[in-house]
Amino acid sequence: MTTVKTTGEDRKADIKRYTTSYRDEVDGVALYVRLAHAADNAAMKDLFLKLAATEERHRDLWAEKLRAAGAEVPPACPSWRVKTIGWLARRFGVGAVAPIVSRMEVAAMTMYDNQPEAVAAGLPAEERSHARVFRELGRPPGEEAVKDIARLEGRHRGGTGNALRAAVLGVNDGLVSTLCLVLGVAGAGPGREVVFVTGIAGLLAGAFAMAMGEWVSVKSSAEAFENQLAIEKAELEDHPEEEEDELALIYQVKGLSPEDARRTAERIIANKDTALDTLAREELGMSRNEVGNPWVAAGTSMALFAGGSFLPIIPWIFTGGFSGILFSVLITGAGLFAAGAATTLFTGKSVLFAGGRMFAIGVGAAAITFGLGTVLGASTGI
Repeated sequence: MTTVKTTGEDRKADIKRYTTSYRDEVDGVALYVRLAHAADNAAMKDLFLKLAATEERHRDLWAEKLRAAGAEVPPACPSWRVKTIGWLARRFGVGAVAPIVSRMEVAAMTMYDNQPEAVAAGLPAEERSHARVFRELGRPPGEEAVKDIARLEGRHRGGTGNALRAAVLGVNDGLVSTLCLVLGVAGAGPGREVVFVTGIAGLLAGAFAMAMGEWVSVKSSAEAFENQLAIEKAELEDHPEEEEDELALIYQVKGLSPEDARRTAERIIANKDTALDTLAREELGMSRNEVGNPWVAAGTSMALFAGGSFLPIIPWIFTGGFSGILFSVLITGAGLFAAGAATTLFTGKSVLFAGGRMFAIGVGAAAITFGLGTVLGASTGI
C-alpha cells in the first residue's frame, strides 16, 4: 500500500530544506566578509564584498521562506569551518585558502538546481559564477603567465611540449612494460616461441588498453565540454547581464581594476560572435581547439605504445635463451636512453643524465621481473 505524504509532512520537509539552505548562506556571507578583511588589496576586498552581498540576498530569500512557512529563523551564526578558514586567511593570506573555498563552491554548484524557489530567483547561476571565480583564485601562482609566455616564445613550445611529452611517455610505457613481461617469462625458461607469443600478446593487450583508455578520456572530456558550453550558451542568451558581471569578477581576480574589468567584460559580451568562446575559455578553462579528437588520440596512443613494445620482442623472432635476453635488453636499453634524451627538449636536463636515468629505471625493473620469473620457473618446474 502506497503512503501519500500529507501536507504537514510536505511543510516539515520544506522547512528543513529552507533551514539548511539558510545556514549555508549564512556561512557564505560570513566567509566572504572574512576573506574581504584578509585581502591585501582594495580590488580583492571589493570583489569579496560583492560576493558577500550576493550571499546576503540568498540568505534573506531563505529567511523569508522560513517566515512564510511559520518557522523560526535560526541565529545567523557561521560554522566552525568558516571561522577556521577565516582565521587561516588572515594568518596566511587569501591565496592559501583559495583551493579550499574553490572545492566548497564547486560542491555547492548544483545544490539549488532542483529547488524551484532557488531556480526562480536565479541562485544556481550565481553559485556557478562563484565557483568559477574561485577556480581562478585557486590556480597556482603564475600559471596563466607561464601559459601566455609559452605561446609567445617559440623556444618554450607550450603545445608541442605537451604532445612530445605524451609521445615519450607512450613509447616508454611500451618499452618498459613489454621488456618486463618478456624477461619475466624468459626467466622461467619456457622456450623462445612462448616468450615471443607472450610478448606479442602483451603488445596487443597494452596497445588496445591504451587506445581505449585514451579514447574514453578524450571523448568524456569533449562531451563534458559540450554540455558546459550548451549551459553557457543558454545563460548568455537568457542572462547576458549576469554573464557580464561574472566576466568582470574573473578579470578582477586576474588583476584588472574594477573599472577596467567592467569595460573589458562589456566589450566581450557586446560581440555575440566571440562572447561564447571567450566565456568558455575564461570560465571553463578550455576552447574548442583544445578538446581533441578521440579517434586520433586513441590511434596515436596505440601506435606509440606498440612501437615501444615491439623493440623488446624483435630479438625473439630470430634467437632465444641468453642471446634473446641480452639483445632484448640492449635494444630496449637503447630505446629507453633515446626516450630519456627526448625529454631534455622540454626539461632542459643533460642528455646523458636523462637518458641514463630512463635506462637505469627500465632495465632495473626488468631485472626484478627476470629474477622473479627465474624463481617461479624453478619452483614450478617449467
